[in-house]
Amino acid sequence: MTTASQRIDTAEVLRPPALETGPLGYIRKTFFSSWLNTIVTLVCLYALWRLIPPIVEWAFINAVWTGNREMCRAAQAEGLAACWAFIGEKFEFMMFGFFPADDRWRPATMVGIFLSMIVASAFPKLWRRELFYAWVVALAVMYWLMAGGLGLTPVATKDWGGFALTLGVAVIAIVCSFPLGVVLALGRRSKLPVIKTLCVMYIELIRGVPLITVLFMSQFVFPLLLPAGATVDKLLRAQIGLILFSAAYIAEIVRGGLQAMPRGQFEAADSLGLGYWQTMRLIILPQALKITIPAQVNSAIGLFKDTSLLLIIGIFDLMSSMRGALSDTDWLGFNVEAYAFVAVVYFVFCFAMSRYSLYLEKRLSPERKR
Repeated sequence: MTTASQRIDTAEVLRPPALETGPLGYIRKTFFSSWLNTIVTLVCLYALWRLIPPIVEWAFINAVWTGNREMCRAAQAEGLAACWAFIGEKFEFMMFGFFPADDRWRPATMVGIFLSMIVASAFPKLWRRELFYAWVVALAVMYWLMAGGLGLTPVATKDWGGFALTLGVAVIAIVCSFPLGVVLALGRRSKLPVIKTLCVMYIELIRGVPLITVLFMSQFVFPLLLPAGATVDKLLRAQIGLILFSAAYIAEIVRGGLQAMPRGQFEAADSLGLGYWQTMRLIILPQALKITIPAQVNSAIGLFKDTSLLLIIGIFDLMSSMRGALSDTDWLGFNVEAYAFVAVVYFVFCFAMSRYSLYLEKRLSPERKR
């Protein structure tokens, strides 16, 4: 007699419909799951079909990659064509600004050191005290290269510029504002009235004004408060302004993470006899900083893009260098190429930070299998 289990074992195993699984199933569920989604998908496909071919033709097929302005003018006269030769001609200027041509190896070396340190800092296994010391040494070497030392020709900060300046200002502001923001967040949650009041006043004051106001204050108001004859470098004032501005936002991000900690975490630390600083350093802060990674990276991305405001106070960053390149009378009319190049540079770094944020979230997730 055939049992039910035998009939199931011998029955033919039927595969699910092809439109329900695999790539076709994903496309159907994502883009054609309803009549509204189908209409939106078709409209988007039509728009891409009309937009992408002309852009590809302008940016790649008909583009002038090398040559001079006459070749670019001739290509444009025949039809739409991008002139990437303009970027090649002005590349060093947009990277290093007015830094002396013979010494541009110095900012190039600085950028290389910066990027190497950033890559090294991206690996959690290297998050040790030695990495902090390496950053201190790297920053000292980079400043020595840029300002001049041990026989190198001194170069005033007014001649620093381009992408090298943007990268340096952004990274230093991000790195220095983080610990200051953590201290402000702890101070705002302090039980000491004086410390809490001062931190609240600072955070609310900075968050209540736009960044451009802070930069203008650092450039035009702060020098008036100095004693007669005393001066502070213009770039240093802008750097400090960016750090103080970013720290206020970091403080609120960290405070949100601290408030998300269950009360049981503090009680467990008390039961172990841990003091306030031990509790924060060993138990609370590691968890609070972990859950605020997306917001912290979002703040870092915003600060990196906000460095373009340095243009308004006369500091020659990447945007200023690009606009300076466009003012060359021999290369007028290539605005689209210049802005596209700068947009790609900003996008690459911002996208890399966003991807790294996702990596950190997965890497530090409690559910991650060790």
